[in-house]
Amino acid sequence: MNTAQHEDPWLTIGQAAASTGLSAKMIRSYEQQGLLSSHRSAAGYRLYHRAQLQQLSFIRQARSLGFQLPQIRLLLQLWQNPSRPSRQVKQLAQQQLIDVTDKILKLQQIQQQLQQLVTACSDNEQPECAILQALAQGVDKPS
Repeated sequence: MNTAQHEDPWLTIGQAAASTGLSAKMIRSYEQQGLLSSHRSAAGYRLYHRAQLQQLSFIRQARSLGFQLPQIRLLLQLWQNPSRPSRQVKQLAQQQLIDVTDKILKLQQIQQQLQQLVTACSDNEQPECAILQALAQGVDKPS
């Protein structure tokens, strides 16, 4: 007898988590956010169909690219709509690219400022500290 034909198509949340690389907590969170639905067993356990694993993987991949939940919700709707215009998908991805580029620029500015502070530090036993002085600029000293 071929056991693959009789394999249960439903997975528990733990099995779905192991299969997708997501935690059970994240899967529950995605369900609460309305990105995913589950079925319930007679005992009330969440069950996921194997087809939903692809949806979970889609969500995981979108999150790894920095998309936020509202964007992922829209991407899921577009993905599940075979008559969607690809223009909408590209617009979302372009906006995400702009956002990521802006974040990178801000992080590079922070990196430069931190490098300047670290370079300005005399790194000795004296109490004067260029880093603390720079951080305190414009801030009243506590009494």
